[in-house]
Amino acid sequence: MTYSGEVTVGGPADVHELADLMITKIAVGPMNNNAYLLRCRATDEQLLIDAANEADTLLGMIGDDGIASVVTTHQHGDHWQALAEVVAATGARTYAGREDAAGIPVRTDVPVDDGDTIRVGRVELTARHLVGHTPGSIALVYDDPHGHPHVFTGDCLFPGGVGNTHKDPKAFARLLHDVETKIFDALPDETWVYPGHGNDTSLGAERPHLPEWHARGW
Repeated sequence: MTYSGEVTVGGPADVHELADLMITKIAVGPMNNNAYLLRCRATDEQLLIDAANEADTLLGMIGDDGIASVVTTHQHGDHWQALAEVVAATGARTYAGREDAAGIPVRTDVPVDDGDTIRVGRVELTARHLVGHTPGSIALVYDDPHGHPHVFTGDCLFPGGVGNTHKDPKAFARLLHDVETKIFDALPDETWVYPGHGNDTSLGAERPHLPEWHARGW
């Protein structure tokens, strides 16, 4: 079946099958959070992005093979409600942006800085530090050697704009700057975007609207 990225809380997961990586997307919790399970096809090692909520649902998706790692994209509480339970059940290493680690009530084993590499089996993800939604938000870029890039943006980029900066013009300007320079300027239009809530998008779909985002200020 063709991957759409359209998932609903209580509904089935959707699976994006790439040559070297399988990406399973599921929606959980009262804030319709997306969680992403990445599986290296060569080694079967797994990594979870955002143990947001519904630990039983996430553990069911993970299955008996477990996960080696879990990455929390940022410190907001709706993105780590199930983290303690998932880590306790799997023994996974925890990763989070260095500046957000103190705001996550589960120990961060590996603080992440801009440009760091996070591996799942033989697959490499590159962390990009994006300031504004929170001080230490990170996105994860998978530059697929067999196709276009894929980027997991947490709450920093959605269809229609950047993440909430709570009407703080300085935070908005910083987030938009980081998203432009580290995501839009660095990656092609074909890049698939997996956000922290809601449907997926592509950089090509969003790029024409950057001037509008600057003008509206949010």
